Amino acid sequence: MENRTPKTNVGVAARIDPYATLGAGTVRSDKFWRWGDDNLFPDALALMARRSTTHRRIINDKADYISGKGFVCDETAQPRLRTLIDRINPQGESLRQVVNKLAFDKALFGNAFLEAVTDARHTFLALYHQDATRCRIARDEGHILLHHDWANFKASEAQTLPLYPTFEQRPDGTLRTMIHYKDYEPMFTHYGVPPYIAGFGVSAIAYKTDRWNISRLDNSFQLSGILLLDSAVDNEAEAERVMRLAEEKFAGNPGQVMFVVRDGCDSSKDNSRFIPIASQNEGDWQALHEQATGDIVVAHSWFRTLSGLDYAGGFNAERILHEYEVALNTVILGEQAELLEPIREILGLIPGTDPSSLEIVNRPPTRSKPIYMKVWEARKADGLDYDPDDERQQAFLSEITKYNIRSIE
Repeated sequence: MENRTPKTNVGVAARIDPYATLGAGTVRSDKFWRWGDDNLFPDALALMARRSTTHRRIINDKADYISGKGFVCDETAQPRLRTLIDRINPQGESLRQVVNKLAFDKALFGNAFLEAVTDARHTFLALYHQDATRCRIARDEGHILLHHDWANFKASEAQTLPLYPTFEQRPDGTLRTMIHYKDYEPMFTHYGVPPYIAGFGVSAIAYKTDRWNISRLDNSFQLSGILLLDSAVDNEAEAERVMRLAEEKFAGNPGQVMFVVRDGCDSSKDNSRFIPIASQNEGDWQALHEQATGDIVVAHSWFRTLSGLDYAGGFNAERILHEYEVALNTVILGEQAELLEPIREILGLIPGTDPSSLEIVNRPPTRSKPIYMKVWEARKADGLDYDPDDERQQAFLSEITKYNIRSIE
């Protein structure tokens, strides 16, 4: 697993539609590039994330880990930067909240959009997350179109914003731009592709196996089978009516019931009966679900313990910490660098603001050392160089934790 090189989209020169070979879309316009063959691919991704339990959990966790526990900076030298971190837009959102939404969209869609608002003299700055499902690349490849309902697109209802680093003035006098983050994928020019692209099928399997179990529960685990009905019928319409009535009364789901209507040979007795079809596939379904769940984790380039999948065998703090370290150095830090690079550039436009000290606070989900240990004792336990006489290493781990918490509040 390798770190992904930060790539920030600032407009693409190529003008080949990467989705043209997928067939004509249902939403057609010469004003934007379609996102998917019907331009509604983000809606399908969002729906799948709302239906697959493990898939959604991984997306949530990746967004939380990537956005970290907040931001720190040199508050003494950069008090204005600290103010921007705590309140990055008039809606009262912190920079961490905005970055968390960007990380969520990027993990879900492979794309994320950030709007920056300032004025001609850069006396202020506001950053807003824009829902990726509302955004499309304009045909000129230098603008983003925003629309509330792409299934019923109307050009008169769309808003247009330029791609960074271009700023354009709005009627209210502000200058605005959009940053487009996207995950690289060969053959896809205008939009990124989510990292779990190979896991679409297994996500659907996990969702369907869950639905199958829910249906069995709703129908009291009744069996599938054949229902033989003795009924004298005069015509096909009457036979259809009998089958509909029997279906309403007896049919179950997921168990399928096949109805057979036959003329009773002996009118003195009713030979109607139900013949169950025994199925011994419960183990196969369970194995299929577990395999699909494991494949989802692999497709996301993520880790089982960080997804809450291995707690049934006991809580192993050491394994969690180990996998967190691997995730930190292979996924988290690379994603953080990609998100922060253009944000630092835009923050640097504000006079007197130096964003070079801006960093995300990363903290593991569990601790392996008690907080009453001193720093030199913790370094000794990790096999690192330590000096019991160093004043900086005399601090307790609890004091360092408290400092970090105060810094991000």
